Amino acid sequence: LGPEIGIKISCAQLPQNYPKEELAGRLVLCVVNFPPRQTGPVLSEVLTLGVPDGKGNCILIAPEREVPLGGKLY
Repeated sequence: LGPEIGIKISCAQLPQNYPKEELAGRLVLCVVNFPPRQTGPVLSEVLTLGVPDGKGNCILIAPEREVPLGGKLY
């Protein structure tokens, strides 16, 4: 999430649409000012944003162009 925020953990149900190998290094939109939330055995530190597809599975929201890491969403 950039040098100011650092590395954070986010827990999301994504295997229906994203193989694990496809997620590394991917730019996505996240909310970082929510308190951490326990999701099963994982403490999720940020909320990764997505919308449901036709089957209710998560499709990640991502910027359409390269942007600096840690930029504010508005």
